[in-house]
Amino acid sequence: MKEKYVNSKTAKPVKAKKAKAENQEKNADSLLVATKKDSTNVLAIEPDSLNASGDLDAHESAADGSNAVGDAAQNDAGMPALPTAEQLGITITAGNVGNAGDAGNAPFSATVGDTINFPVTVSWSVNGSAILVVPTSSANAKGILQLGVSQESSRLVKDGKEMAQITFNYKLVMQDTGNLNIPAMRFEIPTPMGQSLDLRSDSVPIRVDAPFNAMPFIAGGAVGVCVLLAALWRMRKRAHLRAATAAKNAFENALREKMVVLKQRVMVADSREWLLELEGICKEYAMHQFGASACGIAAKAGDAGMPAASAVNLDALVADGKLDGWKPLLEEFAHARYGGGKRDSFENKETWKLAMTLMGIKEED
Repeated sequence: MKEKYVNSKTAKPVKAKKAKAENQEKNADSLLVATKKDSTNVLAIEPDSLNASGDLDAHESAADGSNAVGDAAQNDAGMPALPTAEQLGITITAGNVGNAGDAGNAPFSATVGDTINFPVTVSWSVNGSAILVVPTSSANAKGILQLGVSQESSRLVKDGKEMAQITFNYKLVMQDTGNLNIPAMRFEIPTPMGQSLDLRSDSVPIRVDAPFNAMPFIAGGAVGVCVLLAALWRMRKRAHLRAATAAKNAFENALREKMVVLKQRVMVADSREWLLELEGICKEYAMHQFGASACGIAAKAGDAGMPAASAVNLDALVADGKLDGWKPLLEEFAHARYGGGKRDSFENKETWKLAMTLMGIKEED
């Protein structure tokens, strides 16, 4: 009887330990099953990742120091710890993506008012499983407004492994200038145990500049062209003025020389010829002063083949009021042409002085 009692006492812990092991095996089996209902993807966790976490070993060591009732209460009170995204081979990249897991660069610069497409990609090794990725945050931030988001799924083979990925395309509009940041995107992956894996992308900096405004440059260019044209016009006007002044001075100098020569001959020249020569000088002055068209001599002079100055009608200019005070001088010319006779040299000299005054020529000292 004593030996049987010992045997019964020693058998009891063995049965409890066996019952505990069966319970743990059932819990582990429930974690390894992945189901898919109505196109909803559920995370499939592989046994290796769970064994790596050491959950089963921890429960076995705890069973050695407690009874079967305490072990069951512990299993009912707490859930096994989930493996990390890295252990499950899940990666997340923010920005332009070329291949699964290869992140490019998001646009580093933009302009106020620009609308950009900002992709965030979640990728994983397929191994016969699929997952459901749920976005839990938005890309709204200071100076950045999210207009919408779309998603697309794809599969590819990389390094001999089949990879699956889901890309969320965020449509963003830039509202402010400066060094802004596209915030980190948050996602959840539901699991059969009622818990969710949390994923988070990196924040991406972006430089937003003010839009280029060409109007100041156009206005400045127009003003510059106007200033340049005004300067050219003034330079041309000054050049014409200098040319006209030089021509006027040259004509006055030539006319003065002729009058000086005429003054020197007043004592010896025939008075009639001298007065007619003075009349010719006066006609040159009138044509230069008023122009050939004002004198009405261009056609006649061309037809007759004579110098234009000789065809100037001084009487008509006096009658038109263009030669004010010239009437006494014209009377002297008429007397020399039609009256004849010899005149004293002092009288011709007075006529010379009158012509110099009327033509505005000053005798050099």
